[in-house]
Amino acid sequence: MVTPTRVICAVLLVGPIVALLWVNSYARLTPSFIGIPFFYWYQLLWVIISAVCTGTAYLLIRREEARRARAVEAGR
Repeated sequence: MVTPTRVICAVLLVGPIVALLWVNSYARLTPSFIGIPFFYWYQLLWVIISAVCTGTAYLLIRREEARRARAVEAGR
């Protein structure tokens, strides 16, 4: 069943993939950050962003599953 929560989770999981597959957006050297070219620090930043997005999607799905389990239990 497609719920708004699952759509949000799909966007959270697909977003980092799309951002990193769009190479033209980050295939450059400037601006640099503490001497590190943009290409490298941009990709490393996405490691953190991806972890946050994945963790958020996980928590949202767990919350939805718990809500569904409580509804089934209440229906008995």
